Amino acid sequence: MNIIEVESRHESGVHAKRPIVLVRGQGARVWDDQGRSYIDCATGHGVAILGHCHPKVVEAIQRQSARLITCTDTYYNDTRAQLLERLGRIVPAGMERVFLCNSGTEAVEGALKFARYTTRRAGVVAMMRGFHGRSMGSLSATHNPKYRKPFEPLVPGFTHIPLNKLDAAAQAITEETAAVIVEPVQGEGGVRPAAPEFLQGLRRLCDERGALLILDEIQTGMGRTGRMLALEHAGVVPDILCLGKGIGGGVPMGAVVLGPKVAPLKPGLHGSTFGGNPLACAAALATLQVLEEEGLPGRAAEKGAYALRRLEALHDAPMVREVRGLGLMIGIELKCKSRPYLDVLHERGIMALPAGPTVVRLLPPLMIPDDDLEYVLDTVIDVLGQTLQVSDEEDD
Repeated sequence: MNIIEVESRHESGVHAKRPIVLVRGQGARVWDDQGRSYIDCATGHGVAILGHCHPKVVEAIQRQSARLITCTDTYYNDTRAQLLERLGRIVPAGMERVFLCNSGTEAVEGALKFARYTTRRAGVVAMMRGFHGRSMGSLSATHNPKYRKPFEPLVPGFTHIPLNKLDAAAQAITEETAAVIVEPVQGEGGVRPAAPEFLQGLRRLCDERGALLILDEIQTGMGRTGRMLALEHAGVVPDILCLGKGIGGGVPMGAVVLGPKVAPLKPGLHGSTFGGNPLACAAALATLQVLEEEGLPGRAAEKGAYALRRLEALHDAPMVREVRGLGLMIGIELKCKSRPYLDVLHERGIMALPAGPTVVRLLPPLMIPDDDLEYVLDTVIDVLGQTLQVSDEEDD
């Protein structure tokens, strides 16, 4: 079977793909069907926080799949209850209720519904360069016109303000605002951290004006930024917390964590057929166990700080504008399109991501071995220190 030919013939076409067939993963590496290995600093857009096929996650999935794979929320389930209890020990005190779903965009959709239901208001304030998903509600919160325009008109009531501009937030948040949604570090928007004082100011404004604060930690959560949750850097407690990506250790999962101000929805007003299924809950339980037992958030803080120090070598590179990041969420902004540089990194065995048209994004597994990290940093410094021939075509 020609795998590339078969997929290309039958898939929808919504994904821009590289002509590589991945067939195996272990730890921080993946292998293609030709036997070549790559260090994975894309991790499925931040999903594989433990790397690939972590033994404890694999064991948990195997054990649960032999016992019970699916169980609708109509019934109680032991594995689900264990996950909910463990999540309650991670999130800020008082955030005791959780809606489990299958992805980050579903988590944002749920958060928006909870916010509108609770406040009986329609307005939502989101951030410029913010990205929250591609379903209709989360797309309305997403800023990039490239994603929005083909599907307009979107859900009404959304406005966008600059990140870290508290005066703009003070003007935008009114008595008609149901919620403010923000990423502690913008991922797709260029790896741009929100200033702690900005998040703290949003918290005050929401309290003053009766709006709810939604933190989208779909990419920043589960240790990525050097803390289990990025909100810990600012000391801010949201009303609603959105989780996804890494929480399931590679298995699809999302979560909406609710604070005491959020009104419970009446049964039937929201739901998810597969949300909270035992298989995903078992994978998430194992993931949280590994994160805590191996101290991976702390390791991410150490490795991320080291990486940023090493990448200071790029500050004088002719095509590099800025290096920024938090933990193992790193962005290198170029003065040109990033795609040619990503291509060269790929040729040299490193999978990385764009974050907008001019940013190279590195999201390695939190457990990336030191020698792999050294190779990544050496190669990134070498490649991004060069001046490449760059096309004017729009980045994918």
